[in-house]
Amino acid sequence: MAENTEQNEAKHDNSSSPGVADQEKEMATRAYEAFSSGKYDESLKQLDAMQELNKEDYKIALNKAVVEFYKSSQSTTGTLKQTLMAMKNQVHTSAEDTDGLDDVENSLLYYNQAIIYYHMRQYSEAIAIAERLYQFLEPFEKFAQAVCFLLVDLYLLTFQPEKALHLLAVLDKLSTQGSNKNGKGESNSSNKDAANQRAEFTAMIEAAKSKMHQYKVRAYIQMKSSKACKREIKSVMNTAGNSAPSLFLKSNFEYLRGNYRKAVKLLNSSNIAEHPGPIKTGECVRCMFWNNLGCIHFAMGKHNLGIFYFKKALQENDHTCAQLGDGSSGQSKKFTGIPMCALLANKRYELLYNCGIQLLHIGRPLAAFECLMEAVQVYHSNPRLWLRLAECCISANKGGSEQESKGLPCKKGIVQSIVGQGYHRKIVLASQSTQNTIYSEGQSAAIPVASMEFAAICLRNALLLLPEHQQQDTKTENGSKSSSQSGSTESGSENSDACSGKGQDADKFLSAAPSSPLRKQEVENLRCSILACSAYVALALGDNLMALNHAEKLLHQTKVSGSLKFLGHLYAAEALISLDRISDAIAHLNPENVSDVSMGVLTSEQDQGSEKGDESVESSGKQTPLCYPSSVTAARAMMLFNLGSAYCLRSEYEKARKCLQQAASMVNTKEIPPEAILLGVYLELQNGNTQLALQIIKRNQLLPTAVQRVSPESRKKPVQPFQSVQPIQLPSPFTQVQRK
Repeated sequence: MAENTEQNEAKHDNSSSPGVADQEKEMATRAYEAFSSGKYDESLKQLDAMQELNKEDYKIALNKAVVEFYKSSQSTTGTLKQTLMAMKNQVHTSAEDTDGLDDVENSLLYYNQAIIYYHMRQYSEAIAIAERLYQFLEPFEKFAQAVCFLLVDLYLLTFQPEKALHLLAVLDKLSTQGSNKNGKGESNSSNKDAANQRAEFTAMIEAAKSKMHQYKVRAYIQMKSSKACKREIKSVMNTAGNSAPSLFLKSNFEYLRGNYRKAVKLLNSSNIAEHPGPIKTGECVRCMFWNNLGCIHFAMGKHNLGIFYFKKALQENDHTCAQLGDGSSGQSKKFTGIPMCALLANKRYELLYNCGIQLLHIGRPLAAFECLMEAVQVYHSNPRLWLRLAECCISANKGGSEQESKGLPCKKGIVQSIVGQGYHRKIVLASQSTQNTIYSEGQSAAIPVASMEFAAICLRNALLLLPEHQQQDTKTENGSKSSSQSGSTESGSENSDACSGKGQDADKFLSAAPSSPLRKQEVENLRCSILACSAYVALALGDNLMALNHAEKLLHQTKVSGSLKFLGHLYAAEALISLDRISDAIAHLNPENVSDVSMGVLTSEQDQGSEKGDESVESSGKQTPLCYPSSVTAARAMMLFNLGSAYCLRSEYEKARKCLQQAASMVNTKEIPPEAILLGVYLELQNGNTQLALQIIKRNQLLPTAVQRVSPESRKKPVQPFQSVQPIQLPSPFTQVQRK
């Protein structure tokens, strides 16, 4: 934001106050001229002299505070904020009270306050002040343009592009009116003054045309309106040429269209060396350059390259912070020692968010957890971020089960060891029931470590941050927005910071800083993902009642994706089996319950159900976990395997055998999970076919059952040695499906 405009206005206002003596006017003019030429000591002398003549006018004190702020190279932001707050209390007005702004003379005080709130990232407070100022603006004033541009910036940072476009349209209309009226001849002097003012305003708007076009591009990018954006991009390139901001915007546009190679080419063609540094602009262009490359490679599915670029961006960001002053993080909190515009330069937490998402895709959950834990300290109201943290915990605690499933057929999941020799040789089967007992003991679940207990807390936070179900259907927006790619810092000159989101309508958006806000359908998709993860974590912790509760809530959601519906039935069945409600579990394990196992959600946009909500469309297809059923047939086979397990618990072995055989005939031999093979072994032992059971273990595949009669005595023999090997109750390859 241009502070020069607001501060000059503050000085100018003082020089034109009514009822001031000629001597004071002359002194005010000299003070303003000295301020404009950078002679701050001279300006302060004039203001001190004025204050001796008129001690009651708070505007002189305001101007003194502004001059002293500039004298300190704009680095005493905290002091200026306190001074302005004291002045606000002095004039007994309140920004929350509309009547308090009826005196337009006070507007400059509030405008300066809004500027400080903007640079301190307190966007909702800045918007509240600026929107009230907007109501008292005169149409053709420099001050009007300054307030409008501040509001446009704030609306874009808080993801309210429609409001930003409305303001830009108002500015366009005013410039058109000014130029039209300026052409007519006015006779009296007041009309001439008004005409001159309009002409000056129109010239100012024309000079800011390039900036307005850039604002429009940013707004259309947020709205995903490609046609309008393409038109405005041409205007930006015509007015601003191949400058860094225009090329960054065009790169962002191509990125959203899926033209990733072109986006990279545009970024590489930008001459970032010529861009002024963060001390002057508040933007570290090098940091944005590397971040944008990381985002593009993320969308291309090249996650290792993406994390390389994000690390480069973090290094640039740390270098910038070091340049701004030692111990930059502490000083940023105090808002002293750093120029005000540079307070917005630190993008550490947005970059850490991006790094965390990227590391989670690579398969490094512990590193991702560390990054996201640091980011969540700032973005603690983002439900999607809490879900990502829970996914890190789940992925870190899965153990090697998924790695084993990659190598099927493999005996590691079935045979634990072989003891003895010859006649006394024994096969010790792997116990499936001990896999979920490896979690933390003796420490508080609230300690932020990548444990399943902490995952449960993260998921609870995520659910609490989501709004309650709304019965009334709000009208859907025509420019539907997908979950924004992992960070909001995608473009060099937009989406560059956290947003408060309080100015938005609650029924349309849910703030998810630093990403784009979530629309209504995306909120429902996120709720389904959180419930699925919650059911899994509860099962892993042995909390079967909570798992059943979450699974049933998931199945009762109106728009749940096929993949999550499938998981909901499996998780509910496992919880019910653990609660000894076998009949209810069998109802959930009916193969007819599975009609779709696609990873997509029930909208035209991509907000992956149990996959990454921050994922691009292109990369999502490659991310299906190997233990997840690839088709409806494979999913129904998995249901039948588990249905056989449930029948086993009721001692209905014939039904269990039929389920097992039917499921085995539906999938490839290599796709049969080790738990199903163990179930086959158990059934053969129950039937007295010890040799066939050994053959199944040896070949690691299900074999046709030999039809033979056995005596009741022989049926009872094998039960005792295998009590520890219970029929599967949805062990790891079944329950860990929801994470990659």
